[in-house]
Amino acid sequence: MKEFFYSLWVLVLEMAPYLLLGFFIAGLLYAFVPQKLYAKHLQKPGFKSVLYSTLLGIPLPLCSCGVLPTTVSLRKSGASRGACTSFLISTPQTGVDSILATYSLLGLPFAIIRPIAALVTGLVGGFVTDLSFKDEKATDVVSKNVENKNLTFMQKLKVALQYAFGELLEDVGKWLVIGLLVSALITVAVPNDFFSALQDYPFLNMLIVLVIAIPMYTCATGSIPIALSLMMKGMTPGAAFLLLMAGPAINTASMLVINKAFGKKQTVIYIVSIVLGAITFGLVMDYLLPSSWFDVSHMNAAVACCEEGHNEWFSIICSVVFLILLIKSFFHGHHHHGECGCGCHDGGCHCHDHDDEGHCHCHEDDDDDDCCCCGENSEVVLKVNGMRCSHCANNVREAFLANEAVENCDVDLGSKSVVIKFKKGKSLSMEQLISIVDSVGYEVVK
Repeated sequence: MKEFFYSLWVLVLEMAPYLLLGFFIAGLLYAFVPQKLYAKHLQKPGFKSVLYSTLLGIPLPLCSCGVLPTTVSLRKSGASRGACTSFLISTPQTGVDSILATYSLLGLPFAIIRPIAALVTGLVGGFVTDLSFKDEKATDVVSKNVENKNLTFMQKLKVALQYAFGELLEDVGKWLVIGLLVSALITVAVPNDFFSALQDYPFLNMLIVLVIAIPMYTCATGSIPIALSLMMKGMTPGAAFLLLMAGPAINTASMLVINKAFGKKQTVIYIVSIVLGAITFGLVMDYLLPSSWFDVSHMNAAVACCEEGHNEWFSIICSVVFLILLIKSFFHGHHHHGECGCGCHDGGCHCHDHDDEGHCHCHEDDDDDDCCCCGENSEVVLKVNGMRCSHCANNVREAFLANEAVENCDVDLGSKSVVIKFKKGKSLSMEQLISIVDSVGYEVVK
């Protein structure tokens, strides 16, 4: 047990400084880069659309559950299929946080090859999709993104910090912890020469990884320590790289959502592009590139350094800060009220009565489908399935705020409730509410 926790601590020491920097940069991208920029380039069909969507997707810190509703929304707004596919492929594989974390544990070659692989697979997948659906007509698109254009620099910086070490850490934290725990367990429980017998069979290594990666969900950052621990047990760099590519992008949940939103043909293109791309890059790494590039002996040196007590205080401080933020995000993410905050225990959007402030509280046991049109400053509640993280919540929130009738929208992930407050004299029908939720890839529970 002592060895387990020791291995875990070494991993945290190596990753913490880069993770903190990566999350911070991700927050800056979120707060300072206009969201309409992404939409603008995703919504133009053709070669440039595929290229731009791939390039924009690589640095974005979105996991597969975060990128799916975003892409579904863009598609339903008129974005080309090719742009959507390239965005779906490139985004979950990388992110500024995962690239820096890759450098910290696996070295510079891995950190360089990873975004290159995301770029190539995104381009190929997008181009093939465009060719496969070339007869489809492009539609005009109107961006529905909501932005705070009048924020000062300090206000945007505050938003960046809140997003980086709040929402993003909540989304990534769970899977990062799982990745670290699995890695430490592999380090302790798996014999050092476990994969050595398979080193002469890189392709077999990759097939084993695919069997593991497809049903499993892991984020781009959480897969890094697992890949490292497998390499330290004798797995080839190419097979470990396949885990970095396929693990975050191909999982059962993602494939089901993509199939529902885009159809079987586009789903097949998506999967084949990632699998073939990962295998190709993996074989190149195993057969064509110098093995010295992927030497992970530096981790053994890190362990020795820890044993001798030579750790730098900077790494220790970063590790402590990161663990505190991680614990804080964990408790914050799991702190939900039994009610949605407006007095409603259930979803549905059927008006029951008004409170003393004139708000319309809604319950599912009424039969009036037009209740969303009642009263001034009316408030309705929907129960929405499919939301799994803060990115999902933001997608739903922004979809409603983009409508001129909506004054405010609050989303509670714990109860799966969405509280919509209308502007004075404004309203939406139940059909319109369902349509908004459907446009971003989720489902209203009736």
